[in-house]
Amino acid sequence: MHLFCHDQPHALTLETTVVDARPGRVRLAETPFYPGGGGQLPDRGAIRWQGGDIGVTGFEVADGALWHLLDAPVEMQGAVEAVVNLLFRQMMRESHTATHILNALVFQSFDGALVTGAQMNEDGTARIDFDLPDADNDRLRALEAPINDVIGQNLAVRCTYIPMTEAVAVPGLLRSRSVTPPPTEDGRVRIVEIGGLDRQACGGTHVDATGEMRAIRILKIDNKGRHNRRVRLGLVGLGPLAAA
Repeated sequence: MHLFCHDQPHALTLETTVVDARPGRVRLAETPFYPGGGGQLPDRGAIRWQGGDIGVTGFEVADGALWHLLDAPVEMQGAVEAVVNLLFRQMMRESHTATHILNALVFQSFDGALVTGAQMNEDGTARIDFDLPDADNDRLRALEAPINDVIGQNLAVRCTYIPMTEAVAVPGLLRSRSVTPPPTEDGRVRIVEIGGLDRQACGGTHVDATGEMRAIRILKIDNKGRHNRRVRLGLVGLGPLAAA
């Protein structure tokens, strides 16, 4: 599914029209919302219409169409304005980019270890799981300083598209054992590149440069089964690091 937010990541307010509606849900001709996926939570926000402002509580894909789930059983029609919550989107952009930086450093430092799962949370924390059966947890904890060094370098983050066949052939572009971003209708996959550090397939939202991010702390490392290491990290100033 093609997403408007991939092409226009800074367009958080969009005038659009209703193409289908049911009580408590609506399909729009175009939407600025990111519906979630790959461990990233969906955007929050509202839709403004003639009946007032209605909160968007989630999303559902049915028969290839994206439905916006609403916090009231209204049935919209006509012209509307979709509004994404700026603060929540920014937190997700930072958190998702942070997991990419950690992913890149683990991939480089631990012989191409792959991701087995990831999740970003609404409190500014995230966790990412790696296939690291023999990893030294102290070596993982020591990556906090290099992560923040990357943030301080203000590296550019950009997105491009390449054919899926090409992505499959390039080692390290498809970094997860469990999730691969779905290709576009013309068979391309979205690649997120952090200048000079990392390049991998991803469908989420990211900052434009690492200098836009808050500092990161590694909160905890858990052993999950024989192979998995779960690294929990957080944005300084949010959630459990609110006072940091």
